[in-house]
Amino acid sequence: MSAPAKQLKTLSREEVAKHNKPGDLWVIIDAKVYDLSRFASLHPGGLAVLLDENVAGQDATDVFYQLHRHEVLLKPGYARLQVGVVEGEEPEVKVLQAGEISKVPYAEPTWLTPGFSSPYYKESHKALQKAMRKFTDEIVFPDAQAREEDGKRISQSVLDAMAEMNIHAMRLGPGKHLKGLKLMGGITDLDPHPFTQFDYFHELVINQELMRVKARGYADGMLGGMVIGLPPVLNFGSEKLKQEIVPQVFAGKKFISLAISEAFAGSDVAGLRCTATKTEDGKHYIVNGTKKWITNGTFSDYFTVGCRTDGGLTVLLIPRGEGVETTQIKTSYSTTAGTAYITFDNVKVPVENVLGKENDGLRVILSNFNHERWVMCCGSVRSQRTIVEECFKWASQRKVFGKPLVAQAVIRAKLANMISRVEAAQNWLENITHQMNNMSYKEQSSKIAGQIGLLKKFCTSTGQETAQDAVQIFGGRGITKTGMGRFIQHYYVTVPFDALLGGAEDVLGDLGVRQAMRQMPNSARL
Repeated sequence: MSAPAKQLKTLSREEVAKHNKPGDLWVIIDAKVYDLSRFASLHPGGLAVLLDENVAGQDATDVFYQLHRHEVLLKPGYARLQVGVVEGEEPEVKVLQAGEISKVPYAEPTWLTPGFSSPYYKESHKALQKAMRKFTDEIVFPDAQAREEDGKRISQSVLDAMAEMNIHAMRLGPGKHLKGLKLMGGITDLDPHPFTQFDYFHELVINQELMRVKARGYADGMLGGMVIGLPPVLNFGSEKLKQEIVPQVFAGKKFISLAISEAFAGSDVAGLRCTATKTEDGKHYIVNGTKKWITNGTFSDYFTVGCRTDGGLTVLLIPRGEGVETTQIKTSYSTTAGTAYITFDNVKVPVENVLGKENDGLRVILSNFNHERWVMCCGSVRSQRTIVEECFKWASQRKVFGKPLVAQAVIRAKLANMISRVEAAQNWLENITHQMNNMSYKEQSSKIAGQIGLLKKFCTSTGQETAQDAVQIFGGRGITKTGMGRFIQHYYVTVPFDALLGGAEDVLGDLGVRQAMRQMPNSARL
């Protein structure tokens, strides 16, 4: 049997005020009374803080929320210190329940804000968002915070829960790979062929909800390698390969990484040095070389590898086995991402594992970039929005010079810039997503590859500006790993990943302009 619930007393403020000394110390926080008598000597901030005349026996709500996040009060060790409630008063702080929408200004995109509408989102998108929000809050977020801290791989229980809802498959976007699957949010019920109903806005919803975990390493560790490594198998692999690998990956039982980047070549894909030499009998390739900064590489079972062959570039699917070794690379985000350095030492690969055609690997690699970069834009924008919400909350509750921080014009100016950036990025993202829904894959490459590159450049550069502004708003707390500003510090340290993965900002900006110039009419003159 569980222990009976503690009976809380109803107390007047006058009664609480009597308990204001060492060994008999009570405080009021948001209409709740806490007995800190035994805890006081253990207080991380020291006893003197609790004995201050504005704290001991007093309403310490403002003081508490300038020093601590509300989540502190929810921890069992602190929650049990509550002994009563203040007579005739109700708590003002409302904790969002799993699945709820935030009411903080600009904490949610416009289409989720009460009173606003959007031409892009249907009822199926809203149903999916509601289901994903609850799923992320209850199942993913707790694991994300724990794994970001301890660096271990995403928990298998989370992967299994995602697989049960077919989230792994949905993260690869619309396509025949969804046919016959029961999709989260009840999308199956709308059409006998659900893959015709699932569109890029559904995928956008999934990407943005998952990024709310506020753990950048974990976000990549959450099978980011699959999102970029499995599409070449789906689009260019043989039926035998697909039947062997895809179901295991969608079930969360096997893992795959995209292995293109090397110490010698990043954005310069044509400069890859990893080689694949065909054997004399023509039945195998012998692969030698290295790959670097490979997401999920430390725990992947398969690698989609770009190799140099006699006539160009060829992409091979290489299973982990003899001659394949992976080493953890420690970067500025958590090792839960599984970032790896990979060596291939005389690895024997069947010719049946070629994705696409021999020497046509560049087309296979480039065809994957648009979706990869668009996915990163989805995550980048949502991450910025979580920072805007953090800053709004802090600017409202932090007191300086006797007034809320937001009373300072310079702080309002920073918030205005942050809002402008995230709203611009979200609207541009939604516009491009709409175009993707109305273009073939080939049309996307010729018409919006440049726009996606420019959008990613905009998202990541504005993200870094937002990170800098957020640190200024939080001050020292913004560079501290724990406490009030822990999510700001984490974002500030990890936001450069978005600017590099999938193509550096300068490279993508140049791509966007070069594609635009190809459309420049010869007849145009000033």
